[in-house]
Amino acid sequence: MHELILNFFNLAIYKSVTPILLQGLAMTVLLSVLIIPLGLFFGLVLSIVYLHVTNRIVKALLILYIDVFRAIPPLVLLILVYFGLPFLNIEITNLTAVILCFVLNNSCYYGEVFRSGLISVPKGQAEAARSTGLSFLQSLLYVQIPQATRNVMPDLISNSLEIVKLTTIASAVALPEVLHMAQNAQSLLYNPSPIVLAGIFFLILLVPVVRLISHMERRRLAGHRSSSRLI
Repeated sequence: MHELILNFFNLAIYKSVTPILLQGLAMTVLLSVLIIPLGLFFGLVLSIVYLHVTNRIVKALLILYIDVFRAIPPLVLLILVYFGLPFLNIEITNLTAVILCFVLNNSCYYGEVFRSGLISVPKGQAEAARSTGLSFLQSLLYVQIPQATRNVMPDLISNSLEIVKLTTIASAVALPEVLHMAQNAQSLLYNPSPIVLAGIFFLILLVPVVRLISHMERRRLAGHRSSSRLI
């Protein structure tokens, strides 16, 4: 037991590496703040275009895009972008590479979530909005998107939670996020306690979000049960 604590829960090491890991945690938060809104925006655009485009070729290309970027592992995509683009004389920073890869990957997941949300909104809502004089765009912004977002909010938050955890792969391109800093500390101290501390930081950061998702799922389930009783 003493060896376990010494190697994984060493409080002296925790104290010494906490300032460094907090710097990495700040980078993790920055990545999340940049990636999640961009992923939400482009995912929403993807879902709207997919649902309303009539050209079969465009729709087929959208399906191909979504399937490819959902299927390819984010780490593989990151390696291809960061180390592959320079061969095409395109130089990008590791931060730009991480953001680009995550947006490409996660906009597809967000797009599928938004698509299911938009489908769940009765068509009569859009027709009623258009009959009052709202344009197509106004109908989307003021009627359909708010309802769709509310219907799939737990799924959107859950996907955002996964993005925060996946930012750890940024260590593959030496971006100083929390896991990268923990790995550096581990290599210097020959002790895995910094890695465990990084995991503890993620627990503190994400457990409240997990509880929020559970609460929202329970409320949604309760709402469905109430609707069923009324019917």
